Amino acid sequence: MTRLTLRIDFDHDRAIGPGKIKLLELIDTTGSISAAGRQMGMSYRRAWLLVDNLNRCFREPVVAAQVGGVRGGGASLTGFGHAVIEHYRAIEKAAESAGAAHVGALTASLADAP
Repeated sequence: MTRLTLRIDFDHDRAIGPGKIKLLELIDTTGSISAAGRQMGMSYRRAWLLVDNLNRCFREPVVAAQVGGVRGGGASLTGFGHAVIEHYRAIEKAAESAGAAHVGALTASLADAP
């Protein structure tokens, strides 16, 4: 199946793409950085480093983490975190629409898979 993948590179160490966006969506769904990371097959440390990178990337944090305790910790998206996902998904949709004919032409030109 052919699909267009979008990554936005802001500068040398700041970027967002399908992996970080999926992580944010899973944090929103699960309420947990570790649970979101597990669902993506990554360690808590890797997930936390990606979240930390995103939080430092923008003027506002995208994820707010709660410190563990009796009931454990957790994490939630900030309003800005939701906006980041919405902007990314809108750009993704626009790129898919704009490039559909070209992606189709390239797909039609593929050799048979081995």
